[in-house]
Amino acid sequence: MAKRPFLIPGVDKRLLIKDSIKAMPDLTRRRFITGGASLGALTLLTGCDVVDGDTAEELLKKVSKFNDAVQSWMFNPDALAPTFPESAITKPFPFNAYYTLDEAPEIDAADWKLEVRGLVDNKKSWTLDELHALPQVTQITRHICVEGWSAIGSWTGTPLRDFLKLIGADTRAKYVWFNCADSQGYNSPLDMCTALHPQTQMTFKFADQILPRAYGYPMKIRVPTKLGFKNPKYVVAMEVTNDYKGGYWEDQGYNSFSGS
Repeated sequence: MAKRPFLIPGVDKRLLIKDSIKAMPDLTRRRFITGGASLGALTLLTGCDVVDGDTAEELLKKVSKFNDAVQSWMFNPDALAPTFPESAITKPFPFNAYYTLDEAPEIDAADWKLEVRGLVDNKKSWTLDELHALPQVTQITRHICVEGWSAIGSWTGTPLRDFLKLIGADTRAKYVWFNCADSQGYNSPLDMCTALHPQTQMTFKFADQILPRAYGYPMKIRVPTKLGFKNPKYVVAMEVTNDYKGGYWEDQGYNSFSGS
């Protein structure tokens, strides 16, 4: 029986292939192009026959999931993101969000607590004063936005892995999932390997000053090995879990791993 043709009403096959290739990590992308980038090859890769717009979207999601798996496999937990001297800091450091600065959350430190949930021994909530009392380190690292720009900033806070150890987190779990205070309910998961990376930080200060509202007061998660959208701001809760709960941008098709 002859294989039925691909029917893609309203979907440009060339653009679909182009978008799929962009979603692949570099090594996979090179091999895929070398082997002949085609819709048939994507079907073999994902097991998804593209017959309409919905299955085209499903194919892209499967490519994204494949990308996440490859990047996770390639991730070196001992490799550090580059650090920079103070002279390299970007001034002014840009504000970036899917809302304006006037719409950014305004949080009263007296009312704020970090909620801890999931696979941890100690589920107490933490006040800002308690978190500020923890040992802190400073890193000058580059923030890389998925939109193509980057900026270097100075960030001070507690390594996330130290906090996870302090609360008795099960570091065999797959994810640390963060909830934020913005009006859209921003949330994002970190794979546990990245959460335990030495540069992944619970950030309380920017440029040696209390973290400004623009950059996520009272706490953001600074992850220099990830793209910017994997650095949640205005964090109000974290959960250690084996369940993949999605995320604000991840649910819209962005790669969950999105890092080096």
